[in-house]
Amino acid sequence: MRIRLRNATHLATSLLLAAGLGVFSDSLKAQSPAAKKPAGSATHKSSRGKKSSKKSRRRERGQKAPTPDRISENQQALSKDGSYTGAPNGKWDDSTQEGLKKFQEAHGLNPTGKLDARSLEQLGLGSPTAGVARPLPSNTASKLTSSTAQTSQRQR
Repeated sequence: MRIRLRNATHLATSLLLAAGLGVFSDSLKAQSPAAKKPAGSATHKSSRGKKSSKKSRRRERGQKAPTPDRISENQQALSKDGSYTGAPNGKWDDSTQEGLKKFQEAHGLNPTGKLDARSLEQLGLGSPTAGVARPLPSNTASKLTSSTAQTSQRQR
């Protein structure tokens, strides 16, 4: 009798476990983004000019284009060097690209005509460690770490 009771208990437990896992996996499928978005959904249509009512959760990868103010700043720095002859207009045009190529070639950089960390640093507009080394620790006190921990970190 004990063996039958034990087998019945194991069977009942197994069935409850299987039923619970089945319900759990169904709820995961319902929450997954793949189950929510069928092929040809609004996100594909939004790339053709229509706006989607839902915000995209995806983060755009890659470097964003510089703002017109930043382009003007680059043009001014290139004109001080004599590589750019036009008036700063905030537009990345062919003359700006040619000016950057001249600047890069004159300073021993790869003359691509594209802004990079080393070109910005040579222009005086970038960080001296950009693209070369990891960022240095901040000198300001943080609310997350004590001042003694920061002092010992700076001394290393």
